[in-house]
Amino acid sequence: MSVPKLTLTKVVAVALEEDVGRGDVTTEACVDAALTSSARVAARERLVFCGTEIAAEVFAQLDVRVRVEPHVADGAWLEKGAAALTLHGPARSLLHGERVMLNFAQRLSGIATMTRAFVDALPAGTRTRITDTRKTTPGLRALERYAVRCGGGHNHREDLAAAVLIKDNHVAASGGVTPASRRARARAAHTSKVLCEVDSMAQLAEALEAGADIVMLDNFADDQLPAAVKLVAGRALIEVSGRVSLERIPMIARAGIDVISVGALTHSARAVDLGLDWQ
Repeated sequence: MSVPKLTLTKVVAVALEEDVGRGDVTTEACVDAALTSSARVAARERLVFCGTEIAAEVFAQLDVRVRVEPHVADGAWLEKGAAALTLHGPARSLLHGERVMLNFAQRLSGIATMTRAFVDALPAGTRTRITDTRKTTPGLRALERYAVRCGGGHNHREDLAAAVLIKDNHVAASGGVTPASRRARARAAHTSKVLCEVDSMAQLAEALEAGADIVMLDNFADDQLPAAVKLVAGRALIEVSGRVSLERIPMIARAGIDVISVGALTHSARAVDLGLDWQ
């Protein structure tokens, strides 16, 4: 579930350098260096929390004397007014790290909360998976994908080296679905699957004939899905992508789709409202 330690360390270090690298003139002027305090990271709205590891890393880099006490696990619902974490330690250090910690937690909790809404929209008993895409914030992909998992979703390919995914521009540059698929199949390792994006029933038939392991139905209309599933007839996994709204999820899943990829999980999730309450 967690973010790789080296990635977490680097991302947090950059954020701290950006915000507190030159110091904190207000805190150093107003707050006694010897003062110790406690503060709660509390929800201002109902949300799925994601940020325990981030908070621990922020304060580990700032001041090892700060203790982060979690009250819920990442991926748990947090009701309005409830505390996710309590921080104990030097008051100056708590104030130095407040904004960086909250920026991460609000962003990641927003992704987890949106993901949970999409997962909860799936009909009971369905085999369909909700996945993210590579439409992530540069430099934050590992964190945002972790937040998707905390929300109950799954991850699509990690990067361009992770899987063969023939998109529309590959098709255009290669001269069609068939030549693109054949070249990909010839080059791919025996352990790799070939995923081909299609935008019409004709392209779908071509991709199946070329031996695609997974077909991605891009921007297919709702009334096209049953016919597409019938044409595939179990020969490949079926993914739906493009303009996927929360309202469409039950219908898409009931059509027999295996995977629904939703770029909005990472590119459009709003930061939820978390605050630091001084005690």
